Amino acid sequence: MNKSFFRIFQISSSFFMANMCPYGRFTHAVVRGIPESFGKPAGDGGKENGEVSVDLAKAQRQFGCLTGALRQKVGLQLIEIPADGELPESWRIEDVAVIQGDTALITRPFKQQRRSEVEAVRRVMSELNLTVVEMGAEQGGSGGATLEGSDVLFTGREFFVGISSHTNHSGAEVLADTFRDFAVSTVPVCGGSRLKNICSMGGPDTIVFSSTEGAKKTLRMMEQLTDHHYEVLSVPEESAANCIYVRGPSKKDFLLHRPVEECPDSVSAFQKLPDYSLLPTACSEASKLGASLSSLCLLINRKHTYF
Repeated sequence: MNKSFFRIFQISSSFFMANMCPYGRFTHAVVRGIPESFGKPAGDGGKENGEVSVDLAKAQRQFGCLTGALRQKVGLQLIEIPADGELPESWRIEDVAVIQGDTALITRPFKQQRRSEVEAVRRVMSELNLTVVEMGAEQGGSGGATLEGSDVLFTGREFFVGISSHTNHSGAEVLADTFRDFAVSTVPVCGGSRLKNICSMGGPDTIVFSSTEGAKKTLRMMEQLTDHHYEVLSVPEESAANCIYVRGPSKKDFLLHRPVEECPDSVSAFQKLPDYSLLPTACSEASKLGASLSSLCLLINRKHTYF
């Protein structure tokens, strides 16, 4: 297909509304520790990781603050996979799984050197009694399907998959085949290296979007492809566009966002959200490596606790 964006799978509106999953209801967060090798690229790091100076101790403190907020303030059950120095990018756990309902799709990262990161995550998904679907080896290899979770935006109603240097159309087709009850649309990432670098969910029907020109172009394409109206919260700084929204077990709305020290011009936008518990959460060191807040966790909604 020559089009740069398209809807892969579309269901009837009546079926879609019956199967809508309100976004943000989570019970568990799965994270992976920051290794001593943090900042070293897995294989050919390219421009994301090349020649970047990071502060390991600061990154570990910021990781601790993120996990503390998810556990103590939001009230999620936290599952932490130990850090692995042999896998320097394994802390980017969002990339290796896409989870909706009782199904976890284990992805196929673009870099060959990152693909062993999925093993520990697969075990956790199985222990949580999720149905695990894997992108098979026949879909990979040179020129094969690649998919990373940081290119996937689930709104509770549909999936948007960013076509980037990390995720291709074949990977998006695997996701559409896995989550057949939801519409899946692809859009080129016109700003940032990954879709969720320029946008994220800020509530059940609210998308936080960067106001950069590239992000605006991606937003216009998404608006053309969806049948649903979303409120858009625009933020001037691209790094502020990635947030973590959770409707916690206490039925309160929480939003983890970058603090004023990192995004001074965007904090006022978040204060427009009514009745939210705003949790400023630093992410400067991971951000130097092209990551965002959501890169560091997988959010899951499970009725029972298995740990």
